[in-house]
Amino acid sequence: MPLPTPGVEGTVRWLRDRPYYEGQIRTHETVAGRTAAFADCEVDERLRAALGEDGVERLYDHQVRAIEGVRDGRNAVLATPTASGKSLAYTVPAFERALDRRATTLYVAPQVALIEDQAETLSTLADRLGFASGVTVERYTGRQDREEKAAIRERQPTVLLTTPDMLHYGILPHAHRLWDWFVERLETVVIDEVHEYRGVFGSGVSLVLRRLARVAERFGADPEYVCCSATVGNPVEHAATVTGQPSGSFDLVTGDASATGPTHWLLWNPPEYGDGEGWGDGRRRSSHTETRRLFVDLVERGYQTLVFTGSRQTAERYASESAKQLRKRGAHDAARSVAAYHAALTDDRRREAEAGLRSGETRGAWSTSALELGVDVGGLDAVLLDGYPGTRMSAFQRAGRAGRGTDPALVVLVAGEDQLDQYLMGHPRALFDGDPERAVSNPENGELLPDHVLCAAVENWLSRGDERWFGEGFPDLVTHLESTGDLRRRETPDGTRWTTDGSPHHSMGLRSIDDREVQLTDTRRDEVVASLPFEDAMRDAHRGAVYHHQGRKYEVRELDLDHRVAELEPTWADYYTRTLHEKGITVERDITEKRLAAREDTSVRFAEVTMRKRITGFQRIDTNTGGPIGEEELDLPETTLRTRAFYVTVPEDVERSMRAASGSFAGGIHAAEHAAIAMLPNEVLCDRRDVGGLSTPLHPHTGRSTVFVYDGYPGGVGLARAAYEDVDGLLGTTLAMLRSCACEEGCPACVQSPHCGNANDPLDKELAVDLLAALTDG
Repeated sequence: MPLPTPGVEGTVRWLRDRPYYEGQIRTHETVAGRTAAFADCEVDERLRAALGEDGVERLYDHQVRAIEGVRDGRNAVLATPTASGKSLAYTVPAFERALDRRATTLYVAPQVALIEDQAETLSTLADRLGFASGVTVERYTGRQDREEKAAIRERQPTVLLTTPDMLHYGILPHAHRLWDWFVERLETVVIDEVHEYRGVFGSGVSLVLRRLARVAERFGADPEYVCCSATVGNPVEHAATVTGQPSGSFDLVTGDASATGPTHWLLWNPPEYGDGEGWGDGRRRSSHTETRRLFVDLVERGYQTLVFTGSRQTAERYASESAKQLRKRGAHDAARSVAAYHAALTDDRRREAEAGLRSGETRGAWSTSALELGVDVGGLDAVLLDGYPGTRMSAFQRAGRAGRGTDPALVVLVAGEDQLDQYLMGHPRALFDGDPERAVSNPENGELLPDHVLCAAVENWLSRGDERWFGEGFPDLVTHLESTGDLRRRETPDGTRWTTDGSPHHSMGLRSIDDREVQLTDTRRDEVVASLPFEDAMRDAHRGAVYHHQGRKYEVRELDLDHRVAELEPTWADYYTRTLHEKGITVERDITEKRLAAREDTSVRFAEVTMRKRITGFQRIDTNTGGPIGEEELDLPETTLRTRAFYVTVPEDVERSMRAASGSFAGGIHAAEHAAIAMLPNEVLCDRRDVGGLSTPLHPHTGRSTVFVYDGYPGGVGLARAAYEDVDGLLGTTLAMLRSCACEEGCPACVQSPHCGNANDPLDKELAVDLLAALTDG
């Protein structure tokens, strides 16, 4: 049902009168709507008529700016909100080029669901043009069998939609014999959701796209790149890094010229519980429980509502519980229309859920980030964010699902206990007015480059000139790979060339660096219920761990790393588990350094490091109180991680002052480390589990007390580098967060971390504030 402005205001007043309301609304912010701004654009008459059947009579200003740039031979980055019509910015030039000269377009998206959604839309448009137009659309993914793929190649579509994985596995290795017809006519490459290409995945994709450009050049093709992005802090820089194209070749298109209604934002903070003394101080009612109450109320009131939550398990569990609550209230039709949505659903079930949301038949859904991307589900009345998703970009992408045309919409951010959540509850302007986070990837990752260079050698012989694709370390890498026998040298009339044997493409993946997996087996049902990456299994599936899957709770009876199997049994345990570990860092090489803005005597360094970690045991944590109820030792192998980090030493005068004060010096630097890691996603697009840290009162490399923050991926993916570049801003934001937290000794909202391997011991919030104040002059 539409939400006229009085209706939204009335709903907010009604929520304040609900029995469970205890002052949770901290901020009510209204983001004004806008009228549409159109621009004139000449479009092929056949295409204009086809678009008109969808009601598209004119194009928005931002669409036209992108289209004209691509027509002029420029690359483009569209960094605009969800549902702003970015797809027409690449559809118009792609279809016009196909109509005019049978030129081809490659569309790349990170998820098959996006491929399916876009393929349906583009195919409908192509069908309206008629067979004689020569415009045909095909999808090419891992879900098709060999015969289907061969038939697609035989049909020679002009628009091909695929994932980076299939581009890597199924197109580039065969470009010289199966795809030559496509590559030699390639004029447009669309990189949808380019902000998703960050971290390990983004670093791998950036190398795949360099290989694509290299192959295209061999066939004489020089395509334009159209990158569609959410609002990030560095759209041009990131698009250039991912595609390998010069930054200066991109036109940046920002500003959404489509029409929208006002969006009412509520920042909702669950009430605290606990006795205020010792363990339990700062704990809050579950964001899941608060979100479920809001969801049930809104759905019962007639609002089509979508919840974004953090995991598949949570989505499934609370969709079921919400339906149960609606049935108790007698709202049986509404209960039957509640769904859960996540990437693990079958294709049919996912399409059914999407269609239900578009049609309105599905009145409410709990979803993971799978619906954050551009799959079309229409506009909804309300969006609930079950916990801050970690970045402003994700928060506003998800919020963009709310809104039907120019009708008002409601967005509620229900805070969790994490530091960022609670910081935003106290600093709402940081959410609404803060700078967007930067997206980072690292195509020079030394762990990824060798495999991609070998793949490139299969796609086209390597030459010395390929340094422009693979960076200044390319000559040394080729020398190394030749010495190991992975590359073979050939002297040709055109110079030295290198090639390789075998199929390196299939020995590597794009979404992780270590592809080892552990199978989790339900011993009573004798079936594999899930799989985990090797190191994740040591953390989440060790002996005694409690593991949740598809609404079931298991206890791990045995973890066999040699055979990569974990044996699970169902359990009714009312606790969860958290590992304990020991770790150390060795500085292998200092890369660069700079001085802190507030302390000319204090340097911050960016370095190549090796982190060694051994899981030593685990705690059992009471589900109801969050307090520890037991601890056991574990005997698991040490793991090492060669990565990148930034580190700062504590100035001598500051250390003397901290040690002279009452409290724990080690606890002070430990608390500062935790807090900085928690706030890092405020600066860079990442999850705090993507980075790690170490604080030590004396490190052998520096001879001083030192705090490290490192990339959690082999070789580094740019997170520590980005944090190093704005370390003053990071430390300042961290200090503001600590000072805004009302607790005295430290709590989950400021210095405690659920990922701490030392059970959050020792921690000293007061000394952490003193340290950060000294480093920032704050």
